[in-house]
Amino acid sequence: MGRIEKTVFISYRRTNAPWALAISKDLTHSGYDVFFDYTGIKSGDFESAILGNIEARAHFIVLLTPSALKRCSEPGDWLRREIETALELKRNIVPLMLEGFSFKTKSISRQLTGPLAVLKGYQALSVPVEFFDAAMTRLREDYLAVALDAVKHPATVVAREAARVEQAAVNAAPVVTKQELTAQEWFERAFNATDLDEQVRHYSEAIQLEPGLAEAFYNRGIARDEKGDLDRAVEDYSQAIRLRPDFADAFYNRGEAREAKGDWGGALDDYSAAIRLNPSDAMACNNRGLIRYQIGEVEAAIADYSRSIDLRPDYGDAFMNRGLALYSKGDLDGAINDCAEAIRLQPNESGGFHNRGLARHAKGDLDGAINDYTKAIRLKPESAFSYYNRAEIWKTKNQPAAAIADFQQYLKVGGGMQYSNAAVVEKMIRDLQKKL
Repeated sequence: MGRIEKTVFISYRRTNAPWALAISKDLTHSGYDVFFDYTGIKSGDFESAILGNIEARAHFIVLLTPSALKRCSEPGDWLRREIETALELKRNIVPLMLEGFSFKTKSISRQLTGPLAVLKGYQALSVPVEFFDAAMTRLREDYLAVALDAVKHPATVVAREAARVEQAAVNAAPVVTKQELTAQEWFERAFNATDLDEQVRHYSEAIQLEPGLAEAFYNRGIARDEKGDLDRAVEDYSQAIRLRPDFADAFYNRGEAREAKGDWGGALDDYSAAIRLNPSDAMACNNRGLIRYQIGEVEAAIADYSRSIDLRPDYGDAFMNRGLALYSKGDLDGAINDCAEAIRLQPNESGGFHNRGLARHAKGDLDGAINDYTKAIRLKPESAFSYYNRAEIWKTKNQPAAAIADFQQYLKVGGGMQYSNAAVVEKMIRDLQKKL
């Protein structure tokens, strides 16, 4: 017959740390031996400490919020791995549903794939802020006070030391206030909202209650970014970075916002910081390459694109961008090869065709270039430069009617205004009309 055990592992996202701390303190006060990674275990011992403490404990509590499962589909996600380990070891798994969480929500259901799908069948406990004490009583009396047959494994030295350090940190931490937990609820309401203005309002409520909530600043920055409010988005990303100087995603997003504002120097600094903090970020490498190309550092841009491709061999944009950079330095064969790979990876994107058209044009393959520009236009009818470049080839091939049609389309899609050459193109059209 099983026995009642009082050993608990808490699995959570760092965004929900106040909840995990409050639950840990409550259970510890009631005589439970609780472990959760509160301070952040050093990378060298992380895996053995986490998995060892799941093995050494009978109960596994997982905190579920709308934002908690966001990254569970990513390779190597640790929340997913913790849950799968607890399932494999047949621990007493207790899902705690916090603000806005429901297994019936489509976005949540999509994350619960593979072994995680069985979580939907577990009896979960809702934990509202206003009834926190009552929920904790029910957790202890109904969910944890069960006889278990599952075999606990003796904790390893690394797991025991990690538990000692984390438990001491939890005991020394201040008591979590209702205000902090209410801020968490506003955060999750914002995360669940689909309207951008509503997201901004809810994140603002969370920030007012808990000004140190870096994720709320970051997510509000994303909402403002999507609204086109770049200045305030940059401010929010900056606040998130101030609170968490190692927040790689905040540096990346601020880099994108600064790039959109035309602040290439600031964007370059931010992408570099994102890469320093997360060297495997292929998108940051690609974006830094774009900035370096814009400011004339072509070799450095090629190096960034190449690093991005090394990290993600299926990254079509990086091949397309490196193809353009190679074209600009005269490596036409290299440009054509890269653009061909971009087209293979992204056959419905116009950029690879346009850039290969540039290289083919420069090599004198006019028919090949026309074919590529035509495909680029078919995929992106507003592609002004594809019309312009194709028109130049029609001129070379002494086909004035086709050249006029493309120059006129170039002006129609706004190329002349965008590149301030409308008067020049209009004169070329008049000159061509004389040849008809």
